Amino acid sequence: MEGDFIKIKESLLPLSWLYGCAVGLRNLCFDIGLLKSRSFHVPVISVGNITVGGTGKTPHVEYLVRLLKERFHLAVLSRGYKRKTNGYLLADEHSTLRDIGDEPLQMKQKFPDISVAVDKKRVRGIQRLADSNSQLDVVLLDDAFQHRYVKPGINILLVDYHRLIIYDKLLPAGRLREPLKGKDRADLVIITKCPKDLKPMEFRVIRKAMNLYPYQHLYFTTLDYDQPYPITAGSSTPSSTVALPPASHILLLTGIASPRQMEEDIKSIIDKDSTITPLTFSDHHNFSRKDVDRINNSFASLPHPRLIITTEKDATRLNAAKGLSDDVRQHLFVLPVRISFMQPEQEEKFNAFITGYVMKNSRHSILAGGKEQMKTRTSSSAPDSPRTISFK
Repeated sequence: MEGDFIKIKESLLPLSWLYGCAVGLRNLCFDIGLLKSRSFHVPVISVGNITVGGTGKTPHVEYLVRLLKERFHLAVLSRGYKRKTNGYLLADEHSTLRDIGDEPLQMKQKFPDISVAVDKKRVRGIQRLADSNSQLDVVLLDDAFQHRYVKPGINILLVDYHRLIIYDKLLPAGRLREPLKGKDRADLVIITKCPKDLKPMEFRVIRKAMNLYPYQHLYFTTLDYDQPYPITAGSSTPSSTVALPPASHILLLTGIASPRQMEEDIKSIIDKDSTITPLTFSDHHNFSRKDVDRINNSFASLPHPRLIITTEKDATRLNAAKGLSDDVRQHLFVLPVRISFMQPEQEEKFNAFITGYVMKNSRHSILAGGKEQMKTRTSSSAPDSPRTISFK
């Protein structure tokens, strides 16, 4: 079976070559100026990847939100994947999954005081955010590494530890969205989802294998889980946090790109004698009535005592689904996830890098420089980049 799978992947290599030529030509057009990248007077930080599948974008964007929101007026701009609306839309307390998509809805519910907007055309989205808020200090772009019509001040590339891009192939034979050379555009590269027991030798091996330029900084993060909370009807944010009640049987419901990692991770927060029954759906899956029946039946088939655990992203979509049984809702817990840096000195360096860039390029530095500087800056000027060596 494995040999057949390898043969199938090898048969797809010619298609990968054609795909790589097309993507490489597009990137070349941006590199030589045939296609234009737009800079903005407001600082822009992009978080993304060059692979299909989850690398932990949302927890890393949330880390940036927590880092910056107390000192700066910030906005998060996303494409709004799988939403049913078009164009630019600024989220408010009445926004729904249908309006803005699951991840922006999760972001708005967790951080109601920040601006969250969706627009497939990021240039237009940033401009609308800047035009509507003169106090705006920084825009965080979610999943925009390939959206080269915007030239961010900081480009953050996320790489899954379990699927290092240096060992991957282009679509459709592999998971790469663009040739490996695309990583050269990143200012910061973060190896995500690292095992907590990663050895010093492994840090050095990965650092060498990634073969980054001197202007690029490499970081390592891991996933941590906050206190679980019961889901309430109409909301996927915690109304209370409680310790997980003891359960011998747990239904793990996920609609994310890499569910196996979560299955391993939650073993550390549940009873060692508990059993886990995974129920997986595709990433960003919208739950149909048939799916809801499957969830109800799967949970009902588990012996007592039992619980159902899901992710924050899935919780936003479950709340939009109709027909969940009372038994499921009464035993449904959400497990919030955060990222943490593997090395404390790296966290300090990363935080200083990000806040230093925003301070230098936001309205704070304009006010420090005087009104004359404010007059001379235009929306088409490029922000000062924190990198010390220009791109090759």
